[in-house]
Amino acid sequence: MNTKLKCLLLDDELPGLTYLKMLCEQISEVEIVKTYNNPEKLLAEMPQLDFDLLISDIEMPGINGLDLAIMVQDKLVIFCTAYKEYAADAFNIDAVDYITKPVKLERLQKAISKAAERFHKPDSTKKFIQLNTDKGKTLLYFNQIQYIKTAASDSRDKIVLLTNGSFLNLKNVKFDTLLNELPELDFCRINKKEIVAVKAIKFFNHNEIVLHYIEGDQKNTALILSETYRSEFLKKVKI
Repeated sequence: MNTKLKCLLLDDELPGLTYLKMLCEQISEVEIVKTYNNPEKLLAEMPQLDFDLLISDIEMPGINGLDLAIMVQDKLVIFCTAYKEYAADAFNIDAVDYITKPVKLERLQKAISKAAERFHKPDSTKKFIQLNTDKGKTLLYFNQIQYIKTAASDSRDKIVLLTNGSFLNLKNVKFDTLLNELPELDFCRINKKEIVAVKAIKFFNHNEIVLHYIEGDQKNTALILSETYRSEFLKKVKI
């Protein structure tokens, strides 16, 4: 049984593409299907291609790598780029990893191992948790969560912001209980009172995380990234 990930490589600069191919050839978990230095050509040939993973640059003539990744949304994507500023956008479209150039073999190996773990994860992976709310029991689906915070009225309760903009009041549940149930790669505790979904992040720095969610004053929700949880958070969105 072949467990290797079938991989496409894309970089508009030929030296970078050649170097990336050389690195991938040293990693046993991938099989290179084809290399491209033109994103439009890849897109044109994509219906005929059998692949599991795309390793792509971002800034390219014609089609931006982020836009291309959305078009191949049923495939795994790793970005290799010279630019750090696209990291939040990359994770928002559920990229497996984001590597800044120059690419090192060990770093690429880690990214590909993450892709392999996600690819081989059974489809039966749990997608929700059953919890008590102020209105009764609910099935809280992980992909609907933007962030979770401690309720101001009672610290035993937690407030969940959902992707549709509504809020859910969870009754008497601990953060440790939630973190044990939430997918580890997709969620991170950022301070004593809040957990955030990686895909909900628009921008971040060492002290603050800004979400895509826009509040009533037309400003994006901003959360504090505390020193206690900073290291773990940066590992999760490592660039």
